[in-house]
Amino acid sequence: MERPAWAPPGIDISVPSVSRIYDYYLGGSHNFEVDRQAARRAMEFMPGLPKIMQANRAFMRRAVRHAVAEGITQFLDIGSGIPTFGNVHEIARAASPEARVVYVDHDPVAVAHSRAVIAGDALTGVVAADLRRPKELLAAPEVARLLDLGRPAAVLLVAVLHFLEDEDDPYAAVATLRDALAPGSLLILTHASYEGIPVAQDVAGGTVGVYRDIRSPLVMRSGEQIARFFDGFELLEPGLVPMPNWRPEAPGGASGGEPQEDPYAFSGFGGVGRTA
Repeated sequence: MERPAWAPPGIDISVPSVSRIYDYYLGGSHNFEVDRQAARRAMEFMPGLPKIMQANRAFMRRAVRHAVAEGITQFLDIGSGIPTFGNVHEIARAASPEARVVYVDHDPVAVAHSRAVIAGDALTGVVAADLRRPKELLAAPEVARLLDLGRPAAVLLVAVLHFLEDEDDPYAAVATLRDALAPGSLLILTHASYEGIPVAQDVAGGTVGVYRDIRSPLVMRSGEQIARFFDGFELLEPGLVPMPNWRPEAPGGASGGEPQEDPYAFSGFGGVGRTA
């Protein structure tokens, strides 16, 4: 298998990566054949997976613009993946030129490509760290350099918590992040769920099996279980809802109208909470 020039040395390009599969769903070019094969297998059970990812991105963009409207200009995007068009720093910067963003991922491809994308951008940083070890993540030099956690900040956990199994204690990880944030900070979160998927659960379970086979288990949680991540936060209106239902913009607006029209876009949940 030929190694593309953009692939960081030392990574095994014969093993599928969640972030490269996500990149493929979004129409990106930073994925390998092994990632495309896994994505196509998952789509045999849920052909609308790309629509779910588009709904995630559209939700993220609306939530970031909302955060800037609330006066927040610093963002910690955890599980940020491979940068594609419409990144957090682009969305935030369009609304506030002084916005600062730190991207965090544990996938070396995502980290390397993110660093290439933001090279020369003094207000954006990239950290190689894992949400399972939130204290290490928060202690990263780039976080200290770019973010003042004594002031309100927004933490993004978009399409990442469902890759943490219960034994990873994802609720404790989110609580550690919450406790590091100043009052008035925001948690921007999306999570996969069987609720809302327009196919039977046993069919959707085939997709879950594909992720298990590539050793990246996809944990489908109920709306009630996902709501627990907002313990200690005030959920902003309209609460924890299917992603297209979170403060939708007019059709044809900047978030795009298309993903909302597809029933797959209503799979899973999104919400934004504020620290007291």
